[in-house]
Amino acid sequence: MHNTAPAASAGRAAGPAGRAAASLAELVRFRTVSSRVAAEVETAEFEGFLAALSRLYPAVHSALEVERVNGQALLFRWPGTAAGTAAGDRPVVLMAHYDVVPAGDEQAWTHPPFAGQSDGTHLWGRGTLDDKGQLVAILEAAEALLGAGFTPARDVYFSFGNNEETAGGSAAAAAALLTERGVRPWLVLDEGGAVAGGAFPGVSRPAAVVGVAEKGILDVELLTRDPGGHASTPPRMGATARLARAITRIEGSPFPQRLPDVTAEMLRRFGPYAPAPLRIAFANLALLKAPMTWLFGRLGNETNAMTRTTVAVTTLEGSAGANVLAATAKANANIRIAVGDTVAGTVERLRKIIRDPRVELRVVEGNEPTPVSAFAGPQWQLLEDSIAATFPEAIITPYIMMGGTDSRRFTGICDSVYRFAPFAMDTADRGSIHAVDEKISLETLGRGVRFYETLLRKL
Repeated sequence: MHNTAPAASAGRAAGPAGRAAASLAELVRFRTVSSRVAAEVETAEFEGFLAALSRLYPAVHSALEVERVNGQALLFRWPGTAAGTAAGDRPVVLMAHYDVVPAGDEQAWTHPPFAGQSDGTHLWGRGTLDDKGQLVAILEAAEALLGAGFTPARDVYFSFGNNEETAGGSAAAAAALLTERGVRPWLVLDEGGAVAGGAFPGVSRPAAVVGVAEKGILDVELLTRDPGGHASTPPRMGATARLARAITRIEGSPFPQRLPDVTAEMLRRFGPYAPAPLRIAFANLALLKAPMTWLFGRLGNETNAMTRTTVAVTTLEGSAGANVLAATAKANANIRIAVGDTVAGTVERLRKIIRDPRVELRVVEGNEPTPVSAFAGPQWQLLEDSIAATFPEAIITPYIMMGGTDSRRFTGICDSVYRFAPFAMDTADRGSIHAVDEKISLETLGRGVRFYETLLRKL
């Protein structure tokens, strides 16, 4: 249950970083862990979180319209000064979610995952980066601006989800609610990219990577059947062997590579900061697209994933007994579908790779890749200007996200959907998301608040 220890460990230092850290420390203590099994969700923790939010941000809760969506998600509306005008009718939606993934082995953490403990440099805990930190940055900015008497030019909505880590149904419900009310956002901004250090080999400057699209996400069950029996008389190519052969064929036949326009633009923007050989190659990308695509596939797992649909076999199931032949064997293939590919085309390609009609394929769940938002125009320029003002050291670039966010639910009602968390994250920080020792730098948390203040003032 919720740890009610005081939030003093995060400090109540003056300034946005100190206030944000103290609030985030308290909110991390609520175990708002998502699960697809309703009985495993601690409803009281979610309700406690929402109650704490209203206490920590009184101006936001009194000045903005607020309603619950789908039970425990929140939708705020901040009326703009241009209501009824062209600008006023094209609002902005800022998104975040407050549910988190399980902490795993809590003993493996340097500091307890739900203690909200600060060491003076970082605030530790599950959700600090994904995604309570972003929610706090949004609300801290709004609270400060309200205190200064500020009103945005456009209507601004805050959509805070409670089940992004599982179904994402609350974001879908929020998008449906806005559609029902005739609201078509001018801009949607959710979590996603960040100010990433070490984002690209050979580029020392941090990169503010803004997701302009998401790969599709597809889970396919591979199933083989066999009569089973005693393990002392095994048949040739039984259920497990047939499944294993299918998996090795998938592993040995990766999907074809290509370099999407978004990735090509990212390389163009990295070019001036890359080592000399790469700088020349990036400057001549139109001529060298094929070899650069090949190179990208071999620089590392992240760059390889930028160039193709990827398949990862994640779960395996066979016989329940050590001396019993499996009557059925199953595997789950988690697939991230490249922009330009489709669910149907991906499944059909898997069938051709496996080349065995006795391996049954069943789509468990699948989403197509999202549309690609423009990386030019007024919405993009607003983001670019706000990032540059907050992180002047960063190279700003579009990219295609490998994972999924709640924002994909808004692509049907908005043409400009972006994914960016205004936090500096090095390789270790990015690796801690959904893993052990998740933490956020207090300094970057404060910069995140400034980013949202800047963006809201520039509307």
